[in-house]
Amino acid sequence: MNPTSVAPAGPLWSSPPDTLAVGCDEIHVWRASLDQAPLQIESFLLSLAADEKARAERFYFARDRGHFIVARGVLRAILGRYMNRAPEQLSFRYGARGKPVLAGESGADAIHFNLSHSHGLALYAITKGRQVGIDLERIRSDVAVAEIAGRFFPPGEAATLQALPADMQRQAFFRSWTRKEASIKARGEGLLSLEASDAMGTHRDPIDAARWSLQELIPAPDYVAALAAEGNGWRLSCWQWPEQSRQSC
Repeated sequence: MNPTSVAPAGPLWSSPPDTLAVGCDEIHVWRASLDQAPLQIESFLLSLAADEKARAERFYFARDRGHFIVARGVLRAILGRYMNRAPEQLSFRYGARGKPVLAGESGADAIHFNLSHSHGLALYAITKGRQVGIDLERIRSDVAVAEIAGRFFPPGEAATLQALPADMQRQAFFRSWTRKEASIKARGEGLLSLEASDAMGTHRDPIDAARWSLQELIPAPDYVAALAAEGNGWRLSCWQWPEQSRQSC
């Protein structure tokens, strides 16, 4: 992906309309807190499929288990609204690299989605007839950004990062990282693959660069996120689940 394809920040996070529909020229991004009350977690658990419940049980810590249940439960609740189906009636299948898709959905009118969560916050991208990927990260002080950039970033990009003032390096690293991960997820590739680590592209194919677009998002203080989507010219709407907020997106 071409860094120049990164679009400016978009509209505000707001409450969704009562009737939801996403067009082929639209992408909706939802934001949700994963810190929910025990009764809400139990309600979401009831909507999950057997394999999702099994995955939830593999988490050692109750907080992590609850976050997983809420992340999948909110996904089902959101998709169910678009499809006018009960959340528990939805079925997923998974690509070779684990990317989830709706079972039975195909063609130009198919709903495509992607999700990402980090430290209690989740983002969901919903669109129709185009591949999409989203990545969310909390800007953390316990990450060796120079070491990771030296390993996974193209040499020129790693050098540019290290040349920044120390107080700017961390945010710049996470912004670049989310763009890479979002683009990898949009294409259904394995995370951190050597080919995809150059997702911003010192060796990018101009045809490929024309096929994809990127937008950075501001989901919350101390978080960064990026949305990658097939094609250009789409319109972005940002929704808050379940309450309204006025953070910029």
